Amino acid sequence: MAKRAVRRRARKVLGEDPVAVVWCEVAKPIPVPPKDVHRAAGSGRLKSRHHWLLYVMGTLFFFVVVPLLLIDKVTRLLEPRRTPRRPRSSSAPRDSRDEPGGGIFDGDWHLAAGQALLRWYGHSPSPKRLVLLTRDRVCVAASPRRRLSPTKADDFRIVAEYPCTEVRVEGEAGQPRGFATFRLRFADGSWLEVGRLAEPDDADHFLRTIGG
Repeated sequence: MAKRAVRRRARKVLGEDPVAVVWCEVAKPIPVPPKDVHRAAGSGRLKSRHHWLLYVMGTLFFFVVVPLLLIDKVTRLLEPRRTPRRPRSSSAPRDSRDEPGGGIFDGDWHLAAGQALLRWYGHSPSPKRLVLLTRDRVCVAASPRRRLSPTKADDFRIVAEYPCTEVRVEGEAGQPRGFATFRLRFADGSWLEVGRLAEPDDADHFLRTIGG
């Protein structure tokens, strides 16, 4: 379960003990919103700020791996084809990017879920958010740090707060660890799905709580 530092901080920012807490992330890239909608929401970031090491790895990939892939492709093109390519089956699963909202929200930027998504990365350079449940509220907190330990973070603050009449948390217990997700379903019918639930014990307890 969450370490004492996290629980102590949660109690301080909430004014009461939380019923359940879990660190989570938007597990897929945020679709590109219309420019006017993005501007009206403050033109916030739509991607997390990556660690500098990722940029180094990207540079190495571009200058080392890409040339090797191109050489391999040219070599394959020069070789005689032995068997014709099989046509792609029409029953192939549909890409989640073809779904409304890319599969992470209902697709309407003007509703509560879309507005929350537009501001998701504006609260912190870290993609991780702490969802806290109380008896009558659902709160979302973020840490100002770029990198944080979910078990030891003690500087997070509430960035969004909803009474239970405005948002319902939906999820099923018993989901495979590492692949579990849950949804925030708002009173206007919109929904936002999050995943990458950190700390397995917290995730299991959280899902049992909302599923019970």
